[in-house]
Amino acid sequence: MQDYVSALRRYALVLTRNRDAAEDLVQETLVKAIAAADSWDPESNLRVWLFRIMHNTHISAIRKTKVRDAAKPDLPEPVDHTDPTVRVELNQVLDALGQLPEAQRRPIILVALEDMSYAEAASVLDIPMGTLYSRLGRGRAALRKILDQKKEADPKVIRLGEHK
Repeated sequence: MQDYVSALRRYALVLTRNRDAAEDLVQETLVKAIAAADSWDPESNLRVWLFRIMHNTHISAIRKTKVRDAAKPDLPEPVDHTDPTVRVELNQVLDALGQLPEAQRRPIILVALEDMSYAEAASVLDIPMGTLYSRLGRGRAALRKILDQKKEADPKVIRLGEHK
């Protein structure tokens, strides 16, 4: 269960862009999940079910407040690597990811960072597979463009897919 909570925390940070709000969202998600435990089908994927509850809870909160925070998202820290070059590259990608619109950022986070299948990510986001594919494609293209622009300004910046 701790693995699920850790994954929910990472996703909540992406959704809320604020650590305190993310913790509140995780707590509210778990409370709702416990309250609705009888509606969970043991044959289904618990992780997808929890992410779906979180996604819907977050969307409901946005609709209620109708306030969007324009601050840069507070993305999770990358895995601690001993190679400083890898750490710099991960930070550059996370920074670029934070510049994407939410509609493009969320699918990338779920598929790339949370290692969900396309079907699981589409289910969490409650969108058709075709929409997920197009958002992933546009998001990846936008990431490449952001990293390319940064590389032009600073040659130390990596290009997406470029290995040293």
